[in-house]
Amino acid sequence: MARISAKKLFIFCVCISAFIFLIITFQVLGQVERTVHRLPLKEREELTQIQVFEDINLPLKEKIPGGVGDQYPLIVWWSPITGESGRLGECGNNRCFFTINKSYYSHPSAQAFLFYGTDFSIENLPLPRKRHHEWALFHEESPKNNYKLFHEPVITLFNHTATFSRNSHLPLTTQYLESLHILTTHTYLLPLAQKNVLRQTLAPIVYVQSDCDPPSDRDVYVQELMRYVQVDSYGQCLHNKDLPSHLRDSTSMEEQDFYHLLAQYKFILAFENAICDDYITEKLWRPLKLGVVPVYYGAPNVHLWLPSNRSVIVVDPNEKPENLAQYLKRLDKNDWEYLTYLEWKHKREIPNQRLIAALQERQWGVQDITQDNFIDVFECMVCNRIWENKNRKKQGLPTKIWQADVNHLRCPAPRMFDFAAGQLSRTSLRGIWRPSFEQSRREARALRLLIQRNRNFTVNEYWKEVFRD
Repeated sequence: MARISAKKLFIFCVCISAFIFLIITFQVLGQVERTVHRLPLKEREELTQIQVFEDINLPLKEKIPGGVGDQYPLIVWWSPITGESGRLGECGNNRCFFTINKSYYSHPSAQAFLFYGTDFSIENLPLPRKRHHEWALFHEESPKNNYKLFHEPVITLFNHTATFSRNSHLPLTTQYLESLHILTTHTYLLPLAQKNVLRQTLAPIVYVQSDCDPPSDRDVYVQELMRYVQVDSYGQCLHNKDLPSHLRDSTSMEEQDFYHLLAQYKFILAFENAICDDYITEKLWRPLKLGVVPVYYGAPNVHLWLPSNRSVIVVDPNEKPENLAQYLKRLDKNDWEYLTYLEWKHKREIPNQRLIAALQERQWGVQDITQDNFIDVFECMVCNRIWENKNRKKQGLPTKIWQADVNHLRCPAPRMFDFAAGQLSRTSLRGIWRPSFEQSRREARALRLLIQRNRNFTVNEYWKEVFRD
């Protein structure tokens, strides 16, 4: 009986302790919750992100926690590439507060608005734009994702840029190239004698694309090429050969087995989905890494970025595909001439000093956890420029003005090949690119005009301006 009483007493004490703990917890949470109501947030779940503040009891409307008497500049991802509701970022000796919460627009410390190009939309812009509001554009993807950005009236709206163009403030031209070492490695390089044996069952050329009929019109060119030379096409576009079952998922493109399969070929058709200076993707770098000769159609200035002057066969769109086919068949039969395209690879030498400098000097890494990624570097570029001008003001110096120009993001109108007027012109997708580009000129002009009025506008107002005569 005594043991039962002691047991009940123990349980009673535990319950009392738990009850007291809960009361204290609710009081603390209530205090935090009251603090959160003072923060200009739209949704309560953002509390966990905002807790990066050093002093959560300090009303944000008065001052963002910072150095001695200084406010942290507020930088808002207006069309976000990140999902962070609030983060205090370290940028060398400077700190800025980054958020995707648009309610910070009216905060006196809001200094810059960042836009991810693919998601840049006319439907919701930070207007009116105050004199101290700077706009920054991050756009590393294909031009086809948002054509209006590629015209002078729109690109010049931005103060800071990070694009694939070598002329932008933060060039991302080599975003798909991990390192110089990966170009010279022999990990996947097969002896030519082995490739010649494999030619008994494989075509000399491989093509792998499942994004069909893009603005570059590559499928029309490749289909014409296939009339004159054998091409193994594993993707959904011009498909004529099946991948092994374990490589048919789109996520397998970086699998070792997929690399080994491609490495068996002599040539890879490396055709970009759009044609712009400096727009260079993994389509070029992958065959160079594998020890396969790329047949490249894409950036007209690609020669600036090649490891060697004789490392890639660059397609001339003004030449007939039949001529290219004859050249590739000649190389297929002439081992010595073919190997001249791999000489740099066998010697592990990269004569192109521009390419070497670009990789050595870039401030970000690719698939390298020891380096910052280019999004962080972009954020810090904007943050540090804001702080530079804050410091110049303190010293009585004129502030610097950063401004994008048309060379920061520019592409010509899409070109459609006319030597195959039948077969592939059947798709409606192929026919939209040129008209879409031409209409984007009108859209860019209309957007510029409305933004210059510096007030919010409706979607209907925008389209009326687009089609105004």
